Amino acid sequence: MAKQLNLLSKGQVITTALHTEMQRSYLEYAMSVIVGRALPDVRDGLKPVHRRILYAMHELGLTPDRPYRKCARVVGDVLGKYHPHGDQSVYDALVRLVQDFSSRYPLLGGHGNFGSVDNDPPAAMRYTETRLAPVGQEGMLTEIAEETVDFTGNFDNSQQEPTVLPAQLPFLLLNGCAGIAVGMATNVPPHNLGEIVDGLIALIDNPDLSDEKLFQLIPGPDFPTGGEIVDHGGIKEAYTTGKGGIILRGIVTMEEIPATRGGKRRTALIVTELPFQVNKAGWIEKIADLVNQGRLQGISDIRDESDRDGMRVVIELKRDTNPQELLQHLYQQTALQTTFGAILLALVDGQPRQLSLRQLLEEFLKFREHTLNRRYSYELGKAENRVNILSGLLKALSNLDDVITILRQAADGSTAKMTLCSRLDLSELQADAILSMPLRRLTSLEQQNLQEEFEQLNREISVLRTLLEDRRELLKALKKDLRSLKRKYNDPRRTKIVNTKENPVSEEKDKTGVRSQEKKEIRTEVPKLAIEETILEVTQRGYVRRISPSSKKLKGENGLLDHDFIIQTELTNTHKDLLILTSSGKVYPITVGDIPVTTGRAARGTPLITMLTNTAQGNTEGVISRFLLPEKPETQEMVLLTKEGRIKRLSLSEFVNLSRRGITIL
Repeated sequence: MAKQLNLLSKGQVITTALHTEMQRSYLEYAMSVIVGRALPDVRDGLKPVHRRILYAMHELGLTPDRPYRKCARVVGDVLGKYHPHGDQSVYDALVRLVQDFSSRYPLLGGHGNFGSVDNDPPAAMRYTETRLAPVGQEGMLTEIAEETVDFTGNFDNSQQEPTVLPAQLPFLLLNGCAGIAVGMATNVPPHNLGEIVDGLIALIDNPDLSDEKLFQLIPGPDFPTGGEIVDHGGIKEAYTTGKGGIILRGIVTMEEIPATRGGKRRTALIVTELPFQVNKAGWIEKIADLVNQGRLQGISDIRDESDRDGMRVVIELKRDTNPQELLQHLYQQTALQTTFGAILLALVDGQPRQLSLRQLLEEFLKFREHTLNRRYSYELGKAENRVNILSGLLKALSNLDDVITILRQAADGSTAKMTLCSRLDLSELQADAILSMPLRRLTSLEQQNLQEEFEQLNREISVLRTLLEDRRELLKALKKDLRSLKRKYNDPRRTKIVNTKENPVSEEKDKTGVRSQEKKEIRTEVPKLAIEETILEVTQRGYVRRISPSSKKLKGENGLLDHDFIIQTELTNTHKDLLILTSSGKVYPITVGDIPVTTGRAARGTPLITMLTNTAQGNTEGVISRFLLPEKPETQEMVLLTKEGRIKRLSLSEFVNLSRRGITIL
């Protein structure tokens, strides 16, 4: 029987505190996830898996001018050489580098089914094919062989891999990045290449450029799926602090289309672009569910007419539906409006840091200047070595008779080499070049070519030394490279930026007063509505009705259905806020003017819950109270009493200028 190891003997057990060991082990695990998996490097904007995919494809020679290669081959190389993790995780990362609706400037080209905006899965890796895209090849890998970046051993030290790719563009900003680490997350939005290059050049010319001028050059993110950003506040907050919410909306137009069941033409909302990362099929299904539940009214039909030419979702309205009111409900209850939570977090010198837009650009410029110095130093050393050899060849050609005599009299190659070095004052490297020189170099034409190459290299050496010694010349070369890449790969902005959160539908009329049947885009820039008196009525079943005082007098009855009845009536105006207190301890604001006007004698009104945000609808356990914010909220207070017997008093001034997300008060 084998002798068992005595773990309890002296010297084999290290006594340590449990909390100390747990803290050390957890920190090591957290840093390995942060640095080695989840967060991008600020320099090339890549996570390790993406960097390894690109480098493996570079080694395979999958350049844009070569045929496509099976993705399974690429994944196999990545797994076997650099990234010993699951093959599906590597393939998923590769797929995102191909998808033009996920990346603003895809680094890989693809052939086959790589998924869609309907969240369709890509085909298996044995069916799809890939190769480097031109922007990925030129922007990431053209300088990889010029000693511009450091290399390190792979997981078993059998291969060398780059610690960072020599990116010529800030792909962290161009394509964005999302990742969840331990205790932190990153969510960088994509941007337009031309705008980013303009911002970089402006910072090179003037490092003290003001934020206002920088934000004029880079006005906001540019998402691959288009859409529109409906407020500058979130953009400015994200760019200055590194964190902020950017409100995105889809692009909606209005058309007059033939009714599906014959009869007269009907109004339809046409959605041609959705916010970034919204699943189109899931969004359509959500609308259908809301209609079936009675929480979204005024839609008679919805269909997806998208094809290879673009997205087109048709929402056909009922005859008396107000498009403006329906659109506002779509924004509130569906993903037609989303908030992109920007977190500009990246690895800087191996440490996670939350950066502003300016800091991201400055870190890239610092890295690019460093790589250019290394590249020009490498080219200078290579040119000087070649000039040294050429000078030896030219000296040998000018003393050709002596060289031939030495070669004839030499007993062997070593003797000839030593004799050439001593008689012609040559280095060993030059002597080796002379001994390996073919006879055709002795012709007069070859001698002329050698002389021209020698002179050309001397001119290049002079330029390279100027670039390395004069930082201004180096920055000029950097700007020249940036402008060249902009000319090749820039394209128009896809995401619009507007200044208001309102987005009503306006129906234009011609001179005869007839509504135009041409396509009309739903405009977002409208004047602020005037203050109007109105009556709010809340029913026992949670419906809210907004009617004008004159209409109330004319009706003379409530006109409610299904035995519902009014439990609260308020005379107010359209600029007041109706505050909704829920059992979860949150208060949500609703502007009275945003509540649809109730028309018709038997109109029930709008479900109050549908006026809240999606988050509120999902988290609300029940509406406890509804009240209007008074004119002078600082003079009044609220008292809360809980089921467990706790009591709390707070001023109503806490509820002034609330965001749609609401506020937790208990």
